[in-house]
Amino acid sequence: MSFDPNEPEQRRRLRAAIKAAGISVSELWLKYFSLSGDAGEYEVEAYLQGLLSLPAVQRDLLALAANELIDDLPRPRAPYSDDFGPEPAGADGGDGPTPGSADDRTAGADE
Repeated sequence: MSFDPNEPEQRRRLRAAIKAAGISVSELWLKYFSLSGDAGEYEVEAYLQGLLSLPAVQRDLLALAANELIDDLPRPRAPYSDDFGPEPAGADGGDGPTPGSADDRTAGADE
C-alpha cells in the first residue's frame, strides 16, 4: 500500500469535524462499523492520532460516518412569531384593559 499524499489533510479535517460536532471516537467508530467499516476502534483511534494509515475506502467510510452523525445533530433554528405562546396579560405594555376586552365592557356596568 503506497502512501496517499492527501491522507494527512483528510485526517486533520475529519478530526476537526468530529471535534467541532462533539462526536466521540466511540460514536464515530460505531457508526463506521455499522457502515461495514473494517478497522477496529483502536485502529480508528490510532488513525486519528496519525499513528496508523488506512486505505482510502476505509477513510471514506469514516468520513461518511462522521458526516451522517453530523447531519443527525439538531441545529439551532430562527423562530417564527407564532413559535411563541400567547402573550401573558399586560404584556403589551398597557396599564389597563385592552379596548374592547371583557374587562373594558364590564367596567361601566356597575355605574
